[in-house]
Amino acid sequence: MPYLIVITGATGSGKTDIAVQLASRLRCHIISADSRQIYRGLPIGTAAPTPEQLSTVPHHFVGCLDLDQYYSAACFEADSLALLENLFRTDNYAVMCGGSMMYIDAVTRGLDELPTVSDSIRSKVYDLYEAGGIDAIRDKLQRLDPVYAGKVDPNNYKRIIHAIEVSLQAGVPYSSLCTGKTKKRPFEIIKVALDLERAELFDRINRRVDRMIADGLEREADGLFSRRHLNSLNTVGYKELFAMMEGKMDRETAIARIAKNTRVYAKKQLTWLKRDPELVWLRPEQVVEYVMQRVGAGSRTVDHDVAAS
Repeated sequence: MPYLIVITGATGSGKTDIAVQLASRLRCHIISADSRQIYRGLPIGTAAPTPEQLSTVPHHFVGCLDLDQYYSAACFEADSLALLENLFRTDNYAVMCGGSMMYIDAVTRGLDELPTVSDSIRSKVYDLYEAGGIDAIRDKLQRLDPVYAGKVDPNNYKRIIHAIEVSLQAGVPYSSLCTGKTKKRPFEIIKVALDLERAELFDRINRRVDRMIADGLEREADGLFSRRHLNSLNTVGYKELFAMMEGKMDRETAIARIAKNTRVYAKKQLTWLKRDPELVWLRPEQVVEYVMQRVGAGSRTVDHDVAAS
């Protein structure tokens, strides 16, 4: 049976480097599980694989959607399973790399069968959010699905909006459709999370933000400013720079806020990941050999060098 090897961890932990090294050893493809890297025009702000990394190993779901295209974990589940079926016709391995946990869960565990939300309902819910803010959608969810309203992170507007959309489309509470049952997949799954000390991780994040700024993140954000209302750009890095461009904060504050909000996001990722008993936590330097031994490929040779980053 073929293997899907998942490399995950907090943002800034070095997932891409490890995935490229591993895929090079296994001579296989990488599937990006990143809900922002999938969009075109965001290479710096999303820390997308470099051109050199992309040329070293075949990558999928990197820079393939326009910024205004709708995409979801359900879309990713369907697209990834179709891709894996094709890859596993000739390969025994595939590496999935990313920190979008709902995307990874969608492929490794499966999602509940939920109705496809119509454009009219989606527009109506987003109009409510834009007009009344998070309080308005909290109130709406409380009326539609008080059970889920009592569980969801009250500040996670994306999950609140999703629950409202599904409830309206299905005509029943979103929570009543959530079974949480794991689906059987026709491949073995190995899940590894990068384990770094908190101080080390935060230092990596701070240095990565500095590198993004030096690489031209401000210029990238400036070119996207007119489209800042899009959901694909409602993410750390761009939000703070858009606020700077609107005169709401100075440059020094914006850069400091990017680093702070990235660290906050990393902590949320770790909280989510710690709930998964299937994850094996390893130091970055341990991952490749661990996986090679697990899949019984320890004697495989590398065809080419992987550039260190």
